[in-house]
Amino acid sequence: MARDLQPVVKLSKREGYALHPKAHKALAKKAAPATKGGRNSRSKASQYAIQLREKQKVKRIYGLLERQFSKLMQEASRKKGQSGTQLLLFLEQRLDNVVYRSGFAVSRRAARQLVSHGHFNLNGRRVDIPSIRVSQGDNITVRESSKKTHYFTNLDDVSPGGQENEATWLKVDRKKLVIDVKALPTRDDVEPDINEQLIIEYYSR
Repeated sequence: MARDLQPVVKLSKREGYALHPKAHKALAKKAAPATKGGRNSRSKASQYAIQLREKQKVKRIYGLLERQFSKLMQEASRKKGQSGTQLLLFLEQRLDNVVYRSGFAVSRRAARQLVSHGHFNLNGRRVDIPSIRVSQGDNITVRESSKKTHYFTNLDDVSPGGQENEATWLKVDRKKLVIDVKALPTRDDVEPDINEQLIIEYYSR
């Protein structure tokens, strides 16, 4: 399975967005006032550059490669309604994102690894494809053999709480290691600092 192996802190600095908890400190340092000759290079960014950066940011938030992201954008554009919103909802419905939103992993990258290693069942069947999209009524459980691993027996230590990311459209039982998809996500369930219109404009060039 193809994936982006670039250092997550480096990618976070490039996009100005914490893609992993350990990137927050690095971004805080970067946010400190530091300009060369009193000039701000970001003020000179072209509209294309702004559109590109937003596309790259969202692509890296959810851990997709360019080809995957482009295909998802094409699928979203064929749906009724706003293409940008539909793209984000498709991304939210990915199984790795659901595992992250449920607090079973500290980042989407970690959640993707858990799924690809086959630690979860979807509606009773083992799955190892992070891009699988969940539907309303789906049931996701940690496999019986995986419940005995160090990771899940110490979940509160390796992925404490997770409440700040937990989605209202999911019902999570951390003790039983069960996730139920109560409803499909809405735009309000996605990070508010994403401007999907810029992504639409980028692909509309």
